[in-house]
Amino acid sequence: MYMKNIFYSLFIIMILYGNFSCSDTSFLDETVTTDLDYNKVFSDSALTEGFLNEIYRDIGFDTRGNRFSKNNSTLGGLQTASDEAEFRTSSEVTADLQFAMGTVNPVVITDDAWRIPYQNIRRVNLFFKGLEQAPLQNSRKLRLKAEARFLRAWYYHILMKHYGGVPLIGDTIYAEGDKPKDIRDTYDACLKYIVEECKTAEKDLNVKPSGTYYGRAGGGACKALIARMKMYAASPLFNGNSDLVAGTNVPAELIGYPEYDKERWKEAMDAAYSFLALGRYQLYVLNTDPKNNNAADPGHGFYALFMSSDAAYRPGSLVESIFEDRSLGRVARETWFQPPSRGAANSGFIYQNLVDAFPMKNGKPITDPTSGYDPNDPYKGRDPRFYNTVVHDQTVLMIGNDAYAPVNTYLNVDGSSSGKDAVHQGTPTGYYINKMVNRHLAANSVHGGPEETPLMRFAEIYMDYAEAMNEYKMANSGESDLVPASEETYTILKDIRARGGIDAGEDGMYGLKPNMTRLEMREALRNERRIEFAIEGMRFFDVRRWKIAEQTDNQMMTGMEVQLKAGGGKTYKRFDVRQRSFRKAMYFWPIPYSETSKSPNLIQNPNY
Repeated sequence: MYMKNIFYSLFIIMILYGNFSCSDTSFLDETVTTDLDYNKVFSDSALTEGFLNEIYRDIGFDTRGNRFSKNNSTLGGLQTASDEAEFRTSSEVTADLQFAMGTVNPVVITDDAWRIPYQNIRRVNLFFKGLEQAPLQNSRKLRLKAEARFLRAWYYHILMKHYGGVPLIGDTIYAEGDKPKDIRDTYDACLKYIVEECKTAEKDLNVKPSGTYYGRAGGGACKALIARMKMYAASPLFNGNSDLVAGTNVPAELIGYPEYDKERWKEAMDAAYSFLALGRYQLYVLNTDPKNNNAADPGHGFYALFMSSDAAYRPGSLVESIFEDRSLGRVARETWFQPPSRGAANSGFIYQNLVDAFPMKNGKPITDPTSGYDPNDPYKGRDPRFYNTVVHDQTVLMIGNDAYAPVNTYLNVDGSSSGKDAVHQGTPTGYYINKMVNRHLAANSVHGGPEETPLMRFAEIYMDYAEAMNEYKMANSGESDLVPASEETYTILKDIRARGGIDAGEDGMYGLKPNMTRLEMREALRNERRIEFAIEGMRFFDVRRWKIAEQTDNQMMTGMEVQLKAGGGKTYKRFDVRQRSFRKAMYFWPIPYSETSKSPNLIQNPNY
């Protein structure tokens, strides 16, 4: 296991200057670069806090859009490892390519999901020990220790999403020559550990840190993480999973619960409600653009919540974000996602399959003949979240020097490329990613600023509550039981859609089908989640916990060719991009071979 790399090397730490050019300075920018030993660090209050700040830096590594970058090549993340986007072709063998092709195996899989969490868990343990001697007031020590305790739980939660149950090392700091723990704890033991750590941390944290503490873990984040983990535990992948280990020597308890228990949905619902009952978070609703003379822009809040460092959106954007990755700077997301003409196109190209999931602005699916969808003008009149997620032909983006221009993905009349952004040249699908991208920046912009990315936000826990409630009631009364329009599940979906900019309609249903069965409501909630959280790293894990990846990630993925017509206008032609392949083993990540080969007691996940 990686555990044998002794973390006393952390005594010589790199506490980094931030390189952000923004007046809203992150707490990660507060210390300087230097080489220091253990006693020096924990004999100084600022350096002690600086040590903790370093543990924050990796909190969003697993969902960053460039997670699988390698050898100076900026590549994709979980969006390209799932059915959301096509990966960028390169000479590197990366995890997203492996998940697309179905070739995932322990020898070549990236070790980041194992190495980085354990590295930071050990840092927390070292911090606990050093904090005892730090020259800080007890009240401050309590807060810092609570933050660190939450962070440790956070990194364990990342491990569990990938692997299921993992070795819990407690407060142990391994010294040179020590034999690290190499026996996996059960899924249930890991879940209980995270829940108890969060409950303990919550006691010494403000619900929603503000001022100089903004961006740090708070009591709300503790409750939200419990809600997320309870939702996972109730979901089909973990809640009754004996079939996944059939024919293997892997105990089912390592990756979930062998027997299904509907009460886990009740626990998930209660955990989500406990967070919602705080009353300190809400959807960020904004339907005008303050950076464009407050012009009408339905659903602008869905864009703005990812721009919380921009003064134009303070304090409104802060009402939704629960826990953020504040380590990115300048034009990071623009560099990942924007087209080649903006100096980017590195981290994925949205599939037509995801484009089709977005409804029209009236909320009706494009398959509904009354929706108004026109296959000869397919980007007109769509859900505003579509435009804040997808770059399609003629999307207008900043190109530099305060200039804006359309993105040309079309082909000429003769089928030749229209330029560097065109389908089959700049993009293999006809699309780029627009999610979390600043409208007023280009990847080649000289200036930028901090890019704070929500890792947990109100909309997630709000929808968790709806999903858990629907599943629990379905378990009690059957799939055919009607869900009346007054049910909270409908209310939550309407709120999500209203914030996104969808029209209510004369019936006030936001395009939702009235009187859905609970089974229909399940599909409605799942599709809404796909849209709302696209490119945020959620889809990869959602299709697994729902146990539907064998369908979603085992199909032909498509793109769109837009071509000029000789007489004017354009044609739109769907085309095949890639047949993605999925094996049952891929519901979990394989533990890296480098770990299991030196730790024979470390049981590999099933079917690898």
